[in-house]
Amino acid sequence: MRALGQTFNRLRRDRQGVGAVEFAIIFPILLALYITAFELTIGFSVYKRATRAAGAIADLTSQPQTVNKAYLNTMKDVAAAIFVPYGTTGLKLKISGIQVDANKIAKISWSWDQDNQRPYPVNSVVKIPENLKQPNAFLVHAELTIPHTLLMFMSTLSSKITPITIGRDYYFAKREADPITCSDC
Repeated sequence: MRALGQTFNRLRRDRQGVGAVEFAIIFPILLALYITAFELTIGFSVYKRATRAAGAIADLTSQPQTVNKAYLNTMKDVAAAIFVPYGTTGLKLKISGIQVDANKIAKISWSWDQDNQRPYPVNSVVKIPENLKQPNAFLVHAELTIPHTLLMFMSTLSSKITPITIGRDYYFAKREADPITCSDC
């Protein structure tokens, strides 16, 4: 019994492995924090690119006097170029021309989505931000959504985690007084 007590006292005073034990306890927490920070950085980058893509698409669509489905279909390529290197799998894009009448009521003039369909009926009333309700104004509204999946954190649970949908929309006023027409929307 005395030998056992001496061994226990010797182990209690020995401090050689304390750093390794502390590191073993703290390492999983530090690793989780690092991976979480990495995931957040990637998510914010995708969010920023979604904002940039929606703005660029609305800007490019507001420049010509007339558009058609072929022109609007090229906006998928614009989004893909902005999202490099992330890819655009699952990207959903809608572009609408909105006419605000003299009574400040906004109505859809034309609309298009990435499947060459009309997502909104013509002449349907839509809500727009109050500061954009100018009499007889024409707006281009670009809506972009893209799913973002976590890359590494808890990869064994990734099948149970649904992707985060990042969505941005952007309004852009027509550069000239006349409204933009879409010949085949």
